Order: sequence, then C-alpha cells, then structure tokens
Amino acid sequence: MNHHPPSPVGRGLTVVLGALPFIVITLLVANHWGPLERWDQSVSARAASYGATHPNVVDLWHVTGDVFLPWAMRAVIVIVAAYLWHRRARLLTVWLLVTAGAELGLVSAVRHIFDRPRPAPMLVDADGWSFVSSHATAAFVMAGALGVVLPSVRGWRRRFRLLVMLPTIAVVWIASADRIALNVHYVSDVLGGWALGLAILTATSIGFGLRAGLRRRRRRTPSDDDGTSIPPRAAVIVNPIKVGDGVAFRRKVTRALSVRGFDDPLWLETREDDAGNAMAKRAIENESDLVLVAGGDGTVRVVCAGLAHTGIPVGVIPAGTGNLLARNLHIPLDLDDALERILEGRDRRIDLVKVHGDELDTDRFAVMAGLGLDAAIISDAPPHLKRQIGWTAYLVSAAKNINHPSVRVQITLDDEEPMERRVRTVVVGNVGMLQANIPLLPDARPDDGLLDVVVIAPRRVTQWPIVVWRLMTRTNRADMYLERFTGRKVEITAEVDVQRQLDGDPIGPGRSLTAEIEAGALVARVPKRR
Repeated sequence: MNHHPPSPVGRGLTVVLGALPFIVITLLVANHWGPLERWDQSVSARAASYGATHPNVVDLWHVTGDVFLPWAMRAVIVIVAAYLWHRRARLLTVWLLVTAGAELGLVSAVRHIFDRPRPAPMLVDADGWSFVSSHATAAFVMAGALGVVLPSVRGWRRRFRLLVMLPTIAVVWIASADRIALNVHYVSDVLGGWALGLAILTATSIGFGLRAGLRRRRRRTPSDDDGTSIPPRAAVIVNPIKVGDGVAFRRKVTRALSVRGFDDPLWLETREDDAGNAMAKRAIENESDLVLVAGGDGTVRVVCAGLAHTGIPVGVIPAGTGNLLARNLHIPLDLDDALERILEGRDRRIDLVKVHGDELDTDRFAVMAGLGLDAAIISDAPPHLKRQIGWTAYLVSAAKNINHPSVRVQITLDDEEPMERRVRTVVVGNVGMLQANIPLLPDARPDDGLLDVVVIAPRRVTQWPIVVWRLMTRTNRADMYLERFTGRKVEITAEVDVQRQLDGDPIGPGRSLTAEIEAGALVARVPKRR
C-alpha cells in the first residue's frame, strides 16, 4: 500500500472510476439497451396502474416530492456551508458550494443533451426531460457531502454521526422512490442520478484534495525485530474546536508526515468530556513513534500528562489562544513552519509537574499553575473574545480584575520553613514566558529539574506599574511587590477559597495547591538549534 500522496495518474484514475457508473448507465440509456429498457417500461407500467387505483397514495407521494425538492437539498448544503464558514473551515465551505453548483449545472446539461421523454402516463404534472432525475442526484450529493463533513469538522462520536447519516440516507431512498412511484422518472433515470452524484463527489473531492479518513491499523510483526525497515507511525490528537479548517489541516499534516516516510497517521479527536486522556492512551496502544497534538493549552497539558514517562516524543502544533508550551519551546505559530520545525527537529527531555490539592485529583502540568489573580483572569476571559481576538482577551479580563482582593497564603518550599505572605497571586512555573514574550519567570527552564515560583503582591492599584516594569525588565531584586523562589516542591495554602488554574485551564476555587517536579518526564520534539 502506498502511503505517499496520490500521484496525478492516481488522482485521474480515481476520477475516471468514480465517473464510470454514470458513463455505463448513460451509454445503455442512449443505445436503448433492451434489458434495461424493458425493466424501465415494466416498472413504469406497474406504477401507473397502481396509482390510477390508489389516489390517496399518489397524493402522499406528491407531498413527499414537494418536501424533498432538489432546491431543498441544495439549501441544506448552503446552510452547512455557512456553518462551516463560521467555523473557519474555508476549504470545506468552498468545496460544498462548488459541489452543489456542479450538481445543478451538470443535471441541467445532461437533461438537455439527452432530451429523454418522461414516462407516460405521469401521475402528476412534471416539466422537463427525464434523464437524469434531479431529485435523485441532489439527494445523493447532499448525503455524500454530509458524509465528508461530519467526521471532518464536527468530531462527533460515531453514534452521533449515525443519527444524522441514517436519516440522510433514508432521504435519498425516499426522494428517489417518490420519482418512480409518481411515474415521472424511469428506474434508469434514478440510477443515472445516483451515478452522476457519485461522479460529481469524486471529481470535486479529488480536485480539492479531500481524501477519506480511512487508515490501515498496523501492528508490529516479527519482521520488525529482524531489522527490516518499516515506516514510523504517528498519532495526531486534535481538538476540532481549536482547529478551524479540519480538512485542510488534516491534508497538510498527512502530507508533511508522508513525505518524511511516516505510515498513515492515527487520527484522534478530543471530545467535550475528554480533552485528550483517552486519545493519549490510544496513541500509546498504537505503539506510535511520534504524537502530534493540536489544540489549546488545556489539550496539550492533558496529552502530555498522559504520555509522561512513556518515552514517546510529543510535538506541539500551536492551535489555541495561548500556545504557551509551543512558545517556550520555540515552535513557530504558523502551521507550515511548525510542522517543518517539529518533523525536522530533535527530541528533548523536559520536566513535567505533578500537582494536587483540595477538590483536585492528582494531575500534571507542563507550563504554569496559579492561585489567585491569574486564575481569576483566566476564568473571567470571555470565550467569544478569545475566539475573536486571541490572547488579548485576557487583557480585558485583567482590567476587570485589577482590584482582585489579596489573600493571605502560606508557602512551603521543599523542606524549608513555611513563609506567610499576603498576595494577589502565586504562580508556579515549569517555563517562564507568557504571551507577547512577557518574562514572568525569566530564569525558568523546562529541563532544569526545578520549579520557579513568583509571588506578586502589590498593595494598591497604583503599584501595578512597578510590578509590570519589574517583569518587563527582568529585574531579579526581591521586594514586597514581587518575589521569586525555586525548589523541587512547593506547597501553597490560602486562608480562603481562591480561583486556581493549570496551564490556562480553570480548575475551580480551593485553598491548597501542591506542585512537585518530575524531571525529564516528557520527551518533546523541538526545533533543532540554529
């Protein structure tokens, strides 16, 4: 099986095979092939005879035909395209509109070229020619289009896809059977419509580079242990909400992996109830040689936590609001650049941080955890602003929380005596850079085996400019406004419940947070040194 992108010859052959059923049916109809013509006439005569004695049934089919008009099918495609445009799935949007336009144009062209008379007698009035059935073609194209869109963008579980696809397939059958029952089309007109729909979907899908997401599940064989060269395998874990144009993203990633000799990747999408834990387990079970994760900081955190101590390299593809781990590992934010730098990069062991607290199960983070103001800012950042303006939405939330109350906390580093402070926020970091290259923890390194802690404690709003200046100039002098510490373990206990966060994800209020370094727990794929 060839795992590289299909060649022009392969694409052309696929288009020809997709069009072959329509070509065959058209030639048989045009040449009045006896068996097909007799079948058409027999079914037509039975439909006319039955309809003449069952007017109520004819009325029911007539209403059905009015509901499943071709323009209704095309309207569904346009509505789905508008939704995809809103989701920033530009490639799929254009593909849907082009496909719908091709269906409309080709049906009209075929009917005028062949000018085949309709069956007689028809049970309802119908204008135009018979071959091909526009109802059948439009319904088939709509069902095929949804079959591509649902798994590519929505990321629904299989049972939810079936809940949509099964009624859609039923619509194809009902809309097609209606044409035969009302004796306005021959059976061959309906079959020709389905075949034309298949040809259109195949041609436009190949033209836009859309390929079915089928993959071959490979397992190691004894020959793997004999030194036989086998292609490496990658798993790609994607948060479909963060990756707008899922099909274009999938095509780019698959191509980038393929040209570097990788086998077909295992594609895994996160769900609303699972940000990546089950997907990381699947990647481990698949014996993946590389895991690529595309999503927000929360998705990256969960996947990295799931792959801790496995030795499987993780490449972070920036796709969220903060992308803090990617920034700190010097991975470009542009997709093409990120793919090149990751796939041509090197493996680097970095630390993870084990964390627990009240009302919080033991977890891990890769970037930063916080208690107090920073968590409140993250919790209050409007989701619609994060989608529209990215990380600058946090500035809006920061302005709203500028008077966030201070809280008395007790901080214990390693085995030292506890320290008491009244603070606005305490941040524990594995890395140090925030968005816009703000050095919150300038000495933090992801592989130094240490936690970096910053305590921010301005007493009044007017003292915030001093704190900001200290941060931007990377001043290490400690004073009552800003202190920094390092250690392998830190315990923070607050006097009252305050907001908490892990890698930009709110985890709810609480009074305690304990973090402990896990040196070299994760293998990260990072750009080569230059």
